[in-house]
Amino acid sequence: MIGSKRGTFALAVVAAGLIASPAAAAEALDGSKLPWQLGLPFVGILMSIALGPLFVKEWWHIHYEKAAAVWAMLTLGGLIAIVGLDATAAAFVHNMALEYIPFILMLFALFTAAGGIAIDSAIKATPAINCAILAIGSVCASLIGTTGASMILVRPLIRANAGRPYNAHVLVFFIFLVSNIGGALTPLGDPPLFLGFLHGVDFFWTAKHLWPETLFAVSALLAAFFVVDSYFLRQETPDAGPRPPFAVKASGLVNVGLIAIAICAIVLSGLWRPGLGVDVLGTRIELQNIVREAVMVAVALASLALTNKSTREANGFDWEPIREVAYLFAGIFICIIPVMAMLKAGKEGPFGVVIALLEHADGSPNNPVYFWATGLLSSFLDNAPTYLVFFELAGGDPAKLMGPLASTLAAISLGAVFMGAVSYIGNAPNFMVYAIARNAGVKMPGFFPYLLWSGAILLPLFALITFLFLA
Repeated sequence: MIGSKRGTFALAVVAAGLIASPAAAAEALDGSKLPWQLGLPFVGILMSIALGPLFVKEWWHIHYEKAAAVWAMLTLGGLIAIVGLDATAAAFVHNMALEYIPFILMLFALFTAAGGIAIDSAIKATPAINCAILAIGSVCASLIGTTGASMILVRPLIRANAGRPYNAHVLVFFIFLVSNIGGALTPLGDPPLFLGFLHGVDFFWTAKHLWPETLFAVSALLAAFFVVDSYFLRQETPDAGPRPPFAVKASGLVNVGLIAIAICAIVLSGLWRPGLGVDVLGTRIELQNIVREAVMVAVALASLALTNKSTREANGFDWEPIREVAYLFAGIFICIIPVMAMLKAGKEGPFGVVIALLEHADGSPNNPVYFWATGLLSSFLDNAPTYLVFFELAGGDPAKLMGPLASTLAAISLGAVFMGAVSYIGNAPNFMVYAIARNAGVKMPGFFPYLLWSGAILLPLFALITFLFLA
């Protein structure tokens, strides 16, 4: 899957872990002692992703992995200079083993399996049909995950809108609804909620407590989309040709079962805890997680073996989207290491001024601030560890957070899931959908133009949700 010329990045980022001694490996990074300047490479990689395709488009699409490697090396070099090689290696292994590898293998499995499902339809996109697809995807997102729903539906939606001169907005709303907000009702829906499930939050707690906000957000966005899509449709040249019959034909359905296997493996990894595992530089890798990652690889390999090549060709399947996500997010997950440590330091860290705003003067939680702080950080950091940071800042006791502090847990959960839609890197499937759509010829907005779309549509919606449900 990965070209040999890009193997340099992978070799470079594992070097620190290979040469460090285990003696000091278990030491956790103390974010209160890290200088804020260690967060600059993270800003740098975000700016590279935003500006590279805009100003050096041809170079970027050939060498993006080199840019990611530079920022990753600056982060690791800075950490080595401040905390030493052993502590840096321990933090690196912890982040890669427990965050990045599960993230990318899940994407790899779902991308490969969903890419083997070809839906051939004669559907001609209209605002009503597009709304129906987005609504179905929003429901599926909480059942099979935002990544699974996105990977299954994105290509059929692109093909249905392929003949329209204005179609990028359809994918923008798809990211809003299917890749993010629709996944708010179960731990299967979005990684932050799954982390909450692993830390003791009841499986059905999110559905019971978040359905009003989720229903409101999905309904509002579907209504807004219908207006926007109707506007763009009026700008198009009328098509005098006959409307094709409503017909849908699917092939490669064996992959539906493989996706179900992947989802079951994810769920079971949170329920089956044999207490066995291995230690790597102070990081405990549990047996259930090893089995889960092995299942992800097996699902992808089985999909490749069981799906006809012609089916993938008909689906326009290409490895470049997952390759791009793998390299860029490897850089992001490395650059995020000191930033997350600073956040975990709470009031003692560089972000102490912001953390202090999480409480009222009487010590009670400030739920609107929890919502916005969790959400805005989730827009640019990985929303799963961001959720966990604020979960711990709110006390970390699932019994209390599901009981007297239920409104606080709801604010954290909503912020992490909903505001993952604000940028392309806020949630795993966002960038994947962007890459697939771009490769299919859709003129997707760049990093900053997408922020304008999300800011104009989502921020007023989130302000209204704050006023109606969280104030």
